[in-house]
Amino acid sequence: MNQDKERLVQWVEEHQVEMIDFLQKIVQVPSDNPAGDCYPIAAFLYHQLQELGFEDVSLIDVEEEAVKADGMISLANVLSRTKFGNGEGTNIALNAHGDVVPPGLGWSVDPYGGEIINGKMYGRGVAVSKSDIAAYSYAVLALKQAKISQQLHGEVNLAFTFDEETGGELGPKRLLDQGDIKPDQAIAAGFTYSAVNAHNGCLHFEVKIVGKSAHAALPHTGIDALEATTEILKRLYEYRKTLAAKKSTVPGIDHPTLVVGLISGGINTNVVPDECTIRVDRRLIPGEDGAQAEAEFRGVVEEAVKTVPGIKIEIRKILHAESFGPVPEDSPLISALSSNWQSIMKGKGELAINGVPIYADARHFYEKGIPTIMFGVGPKVLEEANGHRADEHIRIEDLIDAAKIIACTLYDLLGEESDEINSA
Repeated sequence: MNQDKERLVQWVEEHQVEMIDFLQKIVQVPSDNPAGDCYPIAAFLYHQLQELGFEDVSLIDVEEEAVKADGMISLANVLSRTKFGNGEGTNIALNAHGDVVPPGLGWSVDPYGGEIINGKMYGRGVAVSKSDIAAYSYAVLALKQAKISQQLHGEVNLAFTFDEETGGELGPKRLLDQGDIKPDQAIAAGFTYSAVNAHNGCLHFEVKIVGKSAHAALPHTGIDALEATTEILKRLYEYRKTLAAKKSTVPGIDHPTLVVGLISGGINTNVVPDECTIRVDRRLIPGEDGAQAEAEFRGVVEEAVKTVPGIKIEIRKILHAESFGPVPEDSPLISALSSNWQSIMKGKGELAINGVPIYADARHFYEKGIPTIMFGVGPKVLEEANGHRADEHIRIEDLIDAAKIIACTLYDLLGEESDEINSA
């Protein structure tokens, strides 16, 4: 590690209390999605970045019509542009999301408290992914404020968005489509102990089964939508078993999955149900054909009701999220990240590179042909952080290490050494 990187590391250590305080403040602003009232946290973060000394910060409103259509209440994106040198050179986007799933039950602490207990900070969204907002912000501040000797060239964009839980269409995808950000490389929210170079895609379907109501004393005069739904469920679960044979070649990702997550229907106990609706989550492994998967799903559902006279079905695709990666392990971005990880995380071996079965905003960058990696603050696996569960938390040590690693990686990508790295 050269002297400049040592100064970056030292700067992060000297400012760790401020970074922890910054993260606590973000956790203390509720940003549940649903319901998706996320303008308040965007506005709060906009002002916080200005107070930290970021000069070119924008609060980019999203029109109400688009927000409502996405099932949210309010939304804006926060963008900070930091130029190094004359700004010419590589452009790097750091993207993390500040919307979170609702806290749910079972918490032993205030989910919006940001409480620190035994070296861990607790709170909804602290791991997914408000801690990444803090680590990314302070990594860029380190490059701006630490007294480094090497001249850096290029631009780093902090792109903080607030609709990941509803697909990221109005966040990172919108920023990319509108040209608000034009990155050559991107780092998206992730964890500290692995570089995620791939993730699953996802299809969401709503299936409405329509029959005919009747008095429960005369069931033969109706058409039972729930009975037809039962047949559909049976066929879907049989189909799910066949997905295990479609093995992924990406470490960390096994095979496609299918879950029936919601079901509703019926009128009353004494009425033959005339309608039933189910919602289904179908995960796609990297490289899997989404159109083919959709055709298979529709075929299973349609075949299931062929023997049920009078039943009508409507199949609506709600979401199609493409998979991400795999990004080649020898890409310049991963090479720079891996080298700095080993320097900071001494004695912990090499940085693991793998895929994950979730889907996230990284895919929006990958779809644009932008080399992307998921890396940030957190443990080896989501379960350890209680992500999307009660008592979600991160280790303060991981927050500090991630900021150091990202700062040193940005240094390499923006510095004179970048030509050598980018030609690797």
